[in-house]
Amino acid sequence: MTENEALALFKCLADKSRLQILKSLSREDMYVERLAERLGLTAPTVSFHLKKLSDVGAVRSYKTQYYTMYALQEETLRPSMLSLIQADSSEAALQAQRDEAYRQKVLSSFLVYGKLKSIPTQKKKERIVLEELVKAFEYDRLYAEREVNILLADYHDDFCTLRRDMVGEGLLCRDQRGYWRPKEVQEGKA
Repeated sequence: MTENEALALFKCLADKSRLQILKSLSREDMYVERLAERLGLTAPTVSFHLKKLSDVGAVRSYKTQYYTMYALQEETLRPSMLSLIQADSSEAALQAQRDEAYRQKVLSSFLVYGKLKSIPTQKKKERIVLEELVKAFEYDRLYAEREVNILLADYHDDFCTLRRDMVGEGLLCRDQRGYWRPKEVQEGKA
């Protein structure tokens, strides 16, 4: 289901009568007059709502003898809210551009001529800066603490805080052998 289809469905479902129609159709297929009688609505009102529900694919109609029967279109209603929310957005590229513009703004505010003016106090901004600094480290190479300190000292005098925060953010890993930059870290998740 596309984002626009989901929006149309949500908009359509934001009506008590339409929701009651769907509840009734979930029990059994019905014709307009039966739904009207069951819900205490007029037949034209039920027809209007069924048309709206049909337009978004929530119900389907079929002929049987003299009646047009309406049935729930379960495939349309089956996706979970989570799957609809996690589906690709038509604005994903625009959001990525905004994220990159914000990232560049933060980096230009804190990094001047390759030196860190100060360590950001805001976690989101610090994460962006740390993600930039970790690029100085090669993947899967083991670094001694002294090497880490020397690399980070090129950016800022408080290399201990930078080192600690990089380990805390999972950008660097550490054990008794030394430090390394893991490959599985998802950068840009500030």
